[in-house]
Amino acid sequence: MEVSLLFKIGAVGILVSVLCQILKHSQREELAFLTSLAGLILVLFWILPYIYELFRTIQELFAL
Repeated sequence: MEVSLLFKIGAVGILVSVLCQILKHSQREELAFLTSLAGLILVLFWILPYIYELFRTIQELFAL
C-alpha cells in the first residue's frame, strides 16, 4: 500500500468532516449526509483494488 494513499484518505476525512460541520451549522443536514456519503464512496473506490488483491492472495494461499 502506498503512503500517498493514506495521506489522500486522511485529507478526504478532514475535508469531509469540516464540510459536514459547516453544513450542519447552516441547517443543511441533508447535504451534510450526502457529503459524508460521497467521501465514503470515494475512499472505497480508492481501496477496492487493495481489498481485491487481499482476497485473491488469501484464495491462492488456501488453494495450495
